[in-house]
Amino acid sequence: MKVLISGASITGPALAFWLHRSGAEVTVVERAPGLRPGGQAVDVRGVAKEAVRRMGLAEQVRAACTATGGLSLVDGTGRRVASMTVGQFGGDGLIAEIEILRGDLSQVLYDVTKDNTEYVFGDRITAMDEQPDGVHVTFAVGAPRVFDVVIGADGLHSGVRSLQFGETPLHHLGSYLSFWTVRNHLDLKNWALVYTEPGRSLGVRTINGNRNLMAFAAVRAGEIDYDHRDTGKQKELIRERLAGMGWDVATFVDQLDAAPDFYFDSSSQVTLDSWSRGRVGLLGDAAFCSSPSSGQGTSLALVGAYVLAGELAACGGDYAAGLAAYERRLRPWVLANQKLGRDYSTTTVPLTERGIRLQRLAMRALRYLPTKLLSRKSAKVLNGFELPDYPLDRATVA
Repeated sequence: MKVLISGASITGPALAFWLHRSGAEVTVVERAPGLRPGGQAVDVRGVAKEAVRRMGLAEQVRAACTATGGLSLVDGTGRRVASMTVGQFGGDGLIAEIEILRGDLSQVLYDVTKDNTEYVFGDRITAMDEQPDGVHVTFAVGAPRVFDVVIGADGLHSGVRSLQFGETPLHHLGSYLSFWTVRNHLDLKNWALVYTEPGRSLGVRTINGNRNLMAFAAVRAGEIDYDHRDTGKQKELIRERLAGMGWDVATFVDQLDAAPDFYFDSSSQVTLDSWSRGRVGLLGDAAFCSSPSSGQGTSLALVGAYVLAGELAACGGDYAAGLAAYERRLRPWVLANQKLGRDYSTTTVPLTERGIRLQRLAMRALRYLPTKLLSRKSAKVLNGFELPDYPLDRATVA
């Protein structure tokens, strides 16, 4: 089985790992010139921890974690007014037990696949034509090639999705997010701080052994017309939306242009009637983005990669049937996670001063409630899928 994957962030290399385990010949094409460093902190929760364990990568992933011990809400003077620790919610809460920079997790997955997977950087798919002998793929730079299966693992603004399904509108959840690296002038140690004003917030968490901070901003807003590849315009938007905020927000915003890893995008979901057409399928955010407010995007990608590879390996060469089987297994759990994202999308950044006060009170109250009670609701979603057993598990490192 010859498989082409578009996207070399987290989802693509995770799928390449399992496809190689099944005996497939895998090529990953990435439009960026190389792996993108840094990025937002992503979390591995619930059943996704078992997916990482089956890969034999639990030790490597934990070694690359941000080591954030908890989070505090601060007022305009920087005084901590409410806090929660990583131990609450059984390690699957707002600050997760396994929290890692997107770029660091991408590096772990690349390192374990680079010797058995063909990576092509600086190129992208421009056309696909399914014929009896496979999917004929045209690239922007490289020569045309033929593959048995093509998978779009290229994120919220998936090029493969646009080519195969046409332009699909995103379901906007009413906010925009941005991340960038800044200096740790606060001398913060293994912790995260968040300052909120009505409709906007900015937080920082320690990274790189406390040498730097990752700033993360969220603003509530309706749909904004902008080019998702125009970083200059995106920085202007962030500056405008965060102007006049208290605490140390201005200090962090002043470092936007110096940051090597600026990111900006909407908090949106992808909802499709089907995740595949013929031998072309979608995985991760390209297929079923649950939005950052769910905290489950990376977990869905890791579990989805395992299931997709397993079903393609078990389909006996009927690749369209394998893609359909993967969707049947995973869709109910994906829908539950997307509901989680919608439910939380309006609570993280309150629109009023009263909402901010209630948020602080709620966080302070968490310490007095039993962990089992706190985690019961979310656990039904985070652990709401049981990993199947596939033949590719036989080579799993215990």
